[in-house]
Amino acid sequence: MIRKMTGKWLGWSLVLAALGMSGCDGGGGLAGNAQAPDPVVQDFPIAYVKRVIPVDQNGNRIPDDAREPFEFHPGAQLILRDRAAPTATETVLTDGVFAPGELYDVKDLSVSYDGRKLLFAMRAPEIPGADPDAQPTWNIWEYDLDSKNLRRVIASDTTAEAGQDFAPHYLPDGSIVFASTRQQANKAILLDEGKPQFSALDEDRNTYAAVLHVMSADGTNIRQITFNQSHDLDPEVLSDGRILFTRWENAAGNNVMSLYTVRPDGSDLQLLYGHHSHDVGTGGATVQFVKPREMPDGRIMVITRPFVSTSLGAELSRINTTDFVDNDQPTYVNTGMSGPALESLTGNSVTTDGSISPGGYYAAAFPLFDGTDRLLVSWSQCRLQQTDANGNTNILACTPTNLADPNLTEAPPLYGIWMLDQQNNTVLPIVTGEEGFVYTDVVAMQPRNLPNFIPDPVPGVDVDDNLVAENAGVLNIHSVYDFDGVDITGGALSALADPGQTTVNDRPFVFLRLVKAVSIPDDMVVDLNGTAFGRSQQQLMRDILGYAPIEPDGSVRVKVPANVPFMISLLDRNGRRVSGRHNAWLQVKPGEELVCSGCHTAQSTAPHGRRDAEAPNVWSGATTTGQPFPNTDPALFADMGETMAETYTRINGLRSLSMDVQYVDDWTDPAVRPKDASFAYLYGDLSTPAPTTQNCLTAWNATCRSTINYPDIIQPIWDLPRQVLDVDGVTVLADNTCTTCHSPMDANGAVQVPASQLDLSGTPSSDQPDHLTSYRELLFTDQEQEIVNGALIDRLVQATDANGNPLFEVDANGNLILDANGNPIPVMVTVPVAPSMSVAGASASTRFFSKFDTGGSHQGWLTPAELRLIAEWLDIGGQYYNNPFAVPQN
Repeated sequence: MIRKMTGKWLGWSLVLAALGMSGCDGGGGLAGNAQAPDPVVQDFPIAYVKRVIPVDQNGNRIPDDAREPFEFHPGAQLILRDRAAPTATETVLTDGVFAPGELYDVKDLSVSYDGRKLLFAMRAPEIPGADPDAQPTWNIWEYDLDSKNLRRVIASDTTAEAGQDFAPHYLPDGSIVFASTRQQANKAILLDEGKPQFSALDEDRNTYAAVLHVMSADGTNIRQITFNQSHDLDPEVLSDGRILFTRWENAAGNNVMSLYTVRPDGSDLQLLYGHHSHDVGTGGATVQFVKPREMPDGRIMVITRPFVSTSLGAELSRINTTDFVDNDQPTYVNTGMSGPALESLTGNSVTTDGSISPGGYYAAAFPLFDGTDRLLVSWSQCRLQQTDANGNTNILACTPTNLADPNLTEAPPLYGIWMLDQQNNTVLPIVTGEEGFVYTDVVAMQPRNLPNFIPDPVPGVDVDDNLVAENAGVLNIHSVYDFDGVDITGGALSALADPGQTTVNDRPFVFLRLVKAVSIPDDMVVDLNGTAFGRSQQQLMRDILGYAPIEPDGSVRVKVPANVPFMISLLDRNGRRVSGRHNAWLQVKPGEELVCSGCHTAQSTAPHGRRDAEAPNVWSGATTTGQPFPNTDPALFADMGETMAETYTRINGLRSLSMDVQYVDDWTDPAVRPKDASFAYLYGDLSTPAPTTQNCLTAWNATCRSTINYPDIIQPIWDLPRQVLDVDGVTVLADNTCTTCHSPMDANGAVQVPASQLDLSGTPSSDQPDHLTSYRELLFTDQEQEIVNGALIDRLVQATDANGNPLFEVDANGNLILDANGNPIPVMVTVPVAPSMSVAGASASTRFFSKFDTGGSHQGWLTPAELRLIAEWLDIGGQYYNNPFAVPQN
């Protein structure tokens, strides 16, 4: 029978009707009453995964964590039903692949566009006694409905087992996009960096990061297309040919799963929806957007759920991503349009905050492309349970009265497969649920329109073949003074761009720094404890890719490495970061030009990172063709609309990144005023080891890195002899060596209080032997010291209360404790010394840098190159090590 609902479908009426539809058997399952076929069901097969609900050794359900997408839960089957009807015939497609009785796992179903082939991920049974790294991995399999052939897509055992491969989806040309931990391009980059190949961990360092790969239909030509440092999951091909997927944004300060798109070759990566929209769960609970699928009307259906689900299901929603980038934030052209963009498909009756869900839970959903606005869903109705005096469990409906009864608890889920009709508000059971089982995937093997095919760019035709050969791309920023479509100069951008009005000393942003993620291996490769990262693990480990000048109008156009995740920072003329950290990973493919309007603040919800949604550029660029910008060198003549960076590179060629921070005034017309004086902060000026190679200082290339390990790169600055000699070259007039004064021993070996209570010694710290004393003293709160009887000890002072009154020791009753002389005993405490540096960056470390500024007590004692090196180290996080293979192993 078909139950017709009144009011919003999937609300209370659906729950009660579903319970009344066929009654509950003694165990709470649906009775096997025959159902009349839906008169508008077409003759197409459906496929689904039926699995045993995973439980631990105590019989408790194992929660499902979206951040652990390739967990192995044996006891699944892939089933084909010849029609979407209760009476249809079932065939277990995966029977016979493994030995009888062996338990395997299956997930992530996808259907070819002609409806005749089925893609899925399957993992072979556990090998008893084998080490974890010797166990089978998830592989991609394909079933052909016509030939009845079941095959593993990657034929080679060695290649198939090179990573966890899952979530496959057909591309329009028959090739396959999938998520995988094999990180194929990442491993090639590791070799370029002189490191062994390994699969990197996610940014929580819990499991291997899965990113998107593409392969040919026969399993060959595997290439990595995304470079996130945490997971990229659930790829789906949109009708326009772009790949939609869920990205776990987990760089420092982030921890959300949002929707992104990318072209099949990995170019044009963009945020699609949801970075600021994760508080849309029940009562504002935080939810993530997973398993996205495009619906026939162009909206995106998602499972909205918390990271961890104990019910194995969640809410079902659809999102208007055409007009919105966040739930209440329309695209710029739709400014004023009211949201919300996200709409519940269940009448808001499904909870996502861990409370009992009146609308039950959804484990999977699949839209039908037949004009009927129907969905196949795996759904568990809401059920309550009551145990009577004899220990018998009774299953009850989730009526308002029962939900209010504190003696009733939530019953285990009972998932079945249903047909939901959104137009007619009807629900039809297709596969009856069984206690202890869940249907985690369901698809209809139904033909649908082929998406638009986006061919790969052709080197020399679509992209610069020289850039492709160099494994490089281009970063083109219109103006760094454009923050979310707002001119942060307050209308002074034209004046900043005019050298006749503004010198380099008056420009807030002078240099751009590119920072790269460092791949973190698991403990089988390198044993890393928390001390390897230093004061904070938030930034993990970082390399510097190089620097580029910011042109006077705020524009940048520069060659950058391809196939590496990077972030950008804006620097002042001292080479110090004056912007917030850009905590989202960018990427370019070889030959690709990534064009950005400007910058973005983490607090802003304005459209950013999605080019069809952003506000127009606030900087119009050149207003004429064939003329220079105002008061600039006439040789740099512009074309209409060009930025200064575009003009410069058109005439002089594309700038490359540089490992050094160098400024040359390319713009000022000397007929107007003298050019700004050039200046540079060069690694070559260091008297201590540089963090990069001489080859990279001579000529930058896409493999160049600056890697700053504190013991090897920063500590030598403190140890470097800095004696000031008389004209005879022998007589020492002063000794400015850092560790001469900032040490517990003076030059004659006598005990001294380190200057400014700062010990820069390169000895193991008494607080943390894995760190040098200087590192702890610079970045951690310490205690003031004094010399007592020839020994250096922590200074003690009498404690005071909030009003400044001295405190004395008291007993349990609050009475003063007196010493042998009858005097109260003061409460003595140490005196804290604040750290002089901060891992927030150089701009937050003024207590240190002010000493070396003009007029500071240490002016001239450190060189500009040394101050630049210290500043960039702090700007990227002040890590103890930035190369995991430099960490000593026990």
